[in-house]
Amino acid sequence: MTFHKTCLALAITLSMAATAQAADAIKIGVSGPFTGGSSSMGVSMRDGVRLAVQEVNAKGGVLGRQIELIERDDEAKNERGVQIAQELINREKVVATVGLINTGVTLASTRFYQNASIPAIVNVATGSVVTQQFLPPKYEHNYVFRMSAADNIQAPMIAAEAVTKRGFKKVAIMADSTNYGQLGREDMEKALEKLGVKPVVVEKFNIGDVDMTAQLLRAKEAGAEALLTYGIGPELAQLANGMAKLGWKVPLIGSWTLAMANFIDTARANGDGALMPQTFIQNPNTPKRKAFIDAYVQTFKPKHDRIESAVSAAQGYDSVLLLAAAIEQAGDTKGDGIRAALENLQKPVEGVIMTYKAPFSASDHETIDGPDLVYMGEVSKGRVVFAHPEDEQRSVANAGQSAQ
Repeated sequence: MTFHKTCLALAITLSMAATAQAADAIKIGVSGPFTGGSSSMGVSMRDGVRLAVQEVNAKGGVLGRQIELIERDDEAKNERGVQIAQELINREKVVATVGLINTGVTLASTRFYQNASIPAIVNVATGSVVTQQFLPPKYEHNYVFRMSAADNIQAPMIAAEAVTKRGFKKVAIMADSTNYGQLGREDMEKALEKLGVKPVVVEKFNIGDVDMTAQLLRAKEAGAEALLTYGIGPELAQLANGMAKLGWKVPLIGSWTLAMANFIDTARANGDGALMPQTFIQNPNTPKRKAFIDAYVQTFKPKHDRIESAVSAAQGYDSVLLLAAAIEQAGDTKGDGIRAALENLQKPVEGVIMTYKAPFSASDHETIDGPDLVYMGEVSKGRVVFAHPEDEQRSVANAGQSAQ
């Protein structure tokens, strides 16, 4: 009798252990700058990720398991990003990671995910080379995917807005000294060259600079009709404020970061009219977008009910939906299976940026593969709106839904 009881107890214990193992959470890393000058991007992205995970888990998770986020603040520092990548891979045993905001941090850390065969979905970094580092045939497989619009898409849009749409022939470029700023500047110069325009001046500034008077004066004296920028929000606000002090009123057209709250709130009225490419604008023009915006505002209560970096939040949110669909399709959490599924998603995934239909392939790891999926935003009275009516119409069409 005792023997049978012992066997029964052992069987129950083993069954419970197997059930517990089957129900173990799926660990996904999420890293970005949650403090410092880039935190508008990092926190918005993280909160978008959190919102998507909350929704996925509420519906039963993935493969019958809940998703667990392992969050780390990389402080926008390359060396910190490298430490986090190694920690998430070796200690936390994540099956994939999302996040990766700053181009420099992304370039420094993605090689660790690549070497470990762990998919890394880049939610925000836009440096054109980010997804090009590990291409076949040099590497058998590429584990780096991207949600954001690369600079080689954004820069031509900026150039076209200034030269083609507005007819400016004299433009100045001002870019920060980071990898992001300088790689973007290179893409901008190439885009202008294709339009037959050479910038009258090309200037540089550093993170933390608060006075760009000398650079602005050189651009003004060179007769620049527009100022094209590549940098992060706080410093861009100093450019707008510096232009106002000089009484120099020319259009400010730059990369997507001109939409960030730390630009808008620091520049105030001086930022009105700034133009920038956007993959997502906080406009509830479809049911899915309205639900996302309402849930984000209700959950995280951002100032003025305005998402600090709507692009970052939306790209973070959609990255989780794509990753969850890939894990479900793969049927397990092995890196090779997730990567292969991402490269060949069988079912459409309804996100807030668009409805994704096979967004990746083995040779193309960009969800945004052209300017048709990007829109020109404009700062107006403390918010970002569509700069052109046709862009809003196109955004609704790309969502695959009817307008509200």
